[in-house]
Amino acid sequence: MKFEHTQLANGLMIIGEVNPSAASMAAGFFVRTGSRDETPDIAGASHFLEHMMFKGSSRRSPFDINRDFDAIGANYNAATSEENTVYHGAVLPEFDQKLLDILADMLRPALRQDDFDTEKNVILEEIARYEDMPRFRVYDKLMSEFFAGHPLGQSVLGTRQSIGGLTSGQMRDYFDRRYSPDNITAVGVGNFDFGRFVSKIDDLCHEWRPAQTSRAIPPPPNGRRRRVIVDRKLVREQVGLMIAGPAAQDDRRYAASLAAAIAGDDTGSRLYYALVEPAIADEAAVEYNPMDQAGVFLTAISAEPAQAKKAVNIALDEFGKLRSGGPTEDELSAAKNKIASGAAIQGELPMGRLAAVGFDWIYRKQYLPLAGHIDCLLAVTKDQVMDVLRQYDLSAPTMVSLGPLEAI
Repeated sequence: MKFEHTQLANGLMIIGEVNPSAASMAAGFFVRTGSRDETPDIAGASHFLEHMMFKGSSRRSPFDINRDFDAIGANYNAATSEENTVYHGAVLPEFDQKLLDILADMLRPALRQDDFDTEKNVILEEIARYEDMPRFRVYDKLMSEFFAGHPLGQSVLGTRQSIGGLTSGQMRDYFDRRYSPDNITAVGVGNFDFGRFVSKIDDLCHEWRPAQTSRAIPPPPNGRRRRVIVDRKLVREQVGLMIAGPAAQDDRRYAASLAAAIAGDDTGSRLYYALVEPAIADEAAVEYNPMDQAGVFLTAISAEPAQAKKAVNIALDEFGKLRSGGPTEDELSAAKNKIASGAAIQGELPMGRLAAVGFDWIYRKQYLPLAGHIDCLLAVTKDQVMDVLRQYDLSAPTMVSLGPLEAI
């Protein structure tokens, strides 16, 4: 594999991991924008804009976009998070130029008023649909409680009020600020010619005007809160626990991933044996999520209401024991093997490598091949995991519970 990178005169960064032995290629435009970059009056604009990209440009109708993707057999999609919006596709190598043409064209949408009005109703329906999903409700509220007053506490979907009041003019202003070429990274992975890749993107994107986009990065808050949301229509209690963790730019992210796997992987972890295997909870998992100059450990527990308090207390006790005694060598080895195997399996496909290559550059301005990531993971010591567990106390979280109980 060979890593290549260059930058257009307007600031658009282009990077590529070229693998001539791959049977496909994947490409994506990574826009460094998400809910943390919005103001409360336009909450949800990033996600709304993602939808509008599929509504057509001056060259393509919505039907044309879907038809053109289908004509080249593309596996394509888009996603919006708190920090990034990504448009991506995977194709056979001979269709890489056509894939770039569609993706780049989408990123300069028409933003027609009729389409805006129609899609607003779609977004409102999506908000309503997610409000019927207890796990999403817990996550959304947990982020807002943990990051209270911080941009990361803003909902990706926005609210009914913010979306209902959003105007097409506000969306256009947001697009002009955030979809600047100096805020976008074009990424290619797999079997493709990097020179042709750059030339095509230059042809398509060289007229995009830069806007010197920036992002506010205040330090994350450091507090503990508890919130109980009573919903008697639910038959299970959903509990979310959150503490701070290393940021995406922090070298301790490998140790943090291992700490999360040891504490709460969905099989063979401390929480699995303490809660799931004895049927105290039907779900108990810990996830580490690194972000831009911030990070979190998120624990999700689902249990019968009668078992919920017991499940939470057992989880906190397990976290305390792990923090004081540390993992065993067997636990550390198993966690390394799980994460390394998962990364290797996913990385066998260009589409599986696309996000890793893109986010390595966006967050750290570096390229590290898959083998390099695995080497860094396998090199983590027990003491390094212990250092993370001591600094970030899983047993002292912000907690949100949702279900029929009035208290946990």
